[in-house]
Amino acid sequence: MPGIRGLPRFWLLKSGTWLSLVCANTPKTVYIYHMKKLLSVAAFSLAALAAAAQSDDSIFIRRLADEVLTHSTAYENLRVLTKQVGGRLAGSPAMVKAEAWGLKAMQAAGPDKAWLQECMVPHWVRGGRDLLLAERLVSSTGKLNKWSTRYLDVLALGNSVGTNGALRAPIVEVRNFAELEAKKDSLKGKIVFYNYKFNPTFVKTFQSYGDAVVYRGQGPSRAARYGAAGVIVRSMSHSTDNNPHTGSTNYNDSLPKIPAVALGLRDADWLDSTMRTTVVYATMTTGGHFLPDTIGHNVIGELRGSQFPNQYITIGGHLDSWDPAEGAHDDGAGVVQTMEVLRALRALGYKPRHSIRFVLFANEENGTRGGRKYAEEAKAKGEQHILALESDEGGFTPRGFGFTGLEAQYQKMLAWKDLLAPYGTGEIIRGGGGSDISPLAKELNTPLCSFIPDSQRYFDYHHARNDIFENVNKRELELGALNIAALIYLVDKYGL
Repeated sequence: MPGIRGLPRFWLLKSGTWLSLVCANTPKTVYIYHMKKLLSVAAFSLAALAAAAQSDDSIFIRRLADEVLTHSTAYENLRVLTKQVGGRLAGSPAMVKAEAWGLKAMQAAGPDKAWLQECMVPHWVRGGRDLLLAERLVSSTGKLNKWSTRYLDVLALGNSVGTNGALRAPIVEVRNFAELEAKKDSLKGKIVFYNYKFNPTFVKTFQSYGDAVVYRGQGPSRAARYGAAGVIVRSMSHSTDNNPHTGSTNYNDSLPKIPAVALGLRDADWLDSTMRTTVVYATMTTGGHFLPDTIGHNVIGELRGSQFPNQYITIGGHLDSWDPAEGAHDDGAGVVQTMEVLRALRALGYKPRHSIRFVLFANEENGTRGGRKYAEEAKAKGEQHILALESDEGGFTPRGFGFTGLEAQYQKMLAWKDLLAPYGTGEIIRGGGGSDISPLAKELNTPLCSFIPDSQRYFDYHHARNDIFENVNKRELELGALNIAALIYLVDKYGL
């Protein structure tokens, strides 16, 4: 070891498992350590430092918990959004009202600045009440047929075309696309009924949704390929009620666009049972159509970073919702949790190292125009985004986070699990993101994260008329906001 002028110089010598500290001025060894003991001391010191850091983090997260669980404004914000604005489909007057509310609520949460980011959004309208009258043949005598009628509970699929009057045709039931192909020669002029059930064996219900949603998204165009006149889709849910669940369909522009509705589950079971013994006709009436694109906005708040102001962490949910309900879980919960994270950090006087953006995205449900605009502008400005997190799975009890990024980044997040676990985050899994933040990964290679609450009840409400304020639990909503805030704090402090 080089000495300092005027002081003795020392050499560190190794012999076997022993380390000797020898003074260069005399042959005398002044200190001798056994290597195993030295390594033990070093390991103990590092562990002590890590424990001290974790203790500091635990203390701050506990303060976050006390703040959110005592003073949260999330539940009241959700009440105002759902009861005073209600369903807020992109392009609608309610969308404009929601954006004005969102900017005001964001400013009240205390950002360094808040603004509206303009984007063009689609403007699909339902065009009146959606109806489906089922007629079943109950008897036939010579040329006289006796029919029994029953209205079934339906909602037109988002972005679908209307029937242009009433459409009456016999129904053909298929349980999957393979059966559609098998019956393709009998579909011309018929209404195809996709009776594909949610798979009950998936414990994580988003797997059931991913498995079934192709029939809503692709079903109308695939039936139109064989001349079908319309489509009925079993709702994307495994609930026990009869509420139909809407959601977007995606037409293939090279094929005819035909009207399509989602059917409540009890009525779907009735239709399935009835068609086993008799012919069933449907008279379908829907009025869905597009108006010209209109101006919408992302609502953005920002806390400016103290050390890395040009590196961004984005957290958000989507402000739009489908029109039949209040959009409380989808995604009013994510919207108010986003602003609660901002409010809680500001209330504790937290000064972030990186800039943190809080975004209420426009038009997630039927176009994702808001998410794409946010990413496009970030790319054009050369911004560096170190993480984007979305809450869009409801306001239920926290279970964990999903992460998409490099393995080293994932391992870093795993190391934080013990800090988050006391508040409900029991797992951090591979694979996560969200429709609004996925363009950031595409444009800027940004790591993505999704907040994962318990999913068992989510698809009871998803895109249905019962997605209302009363079906959100205040405590669960706040625990979600707390867990998101804790993770954002850790990412800001340690980076990824």
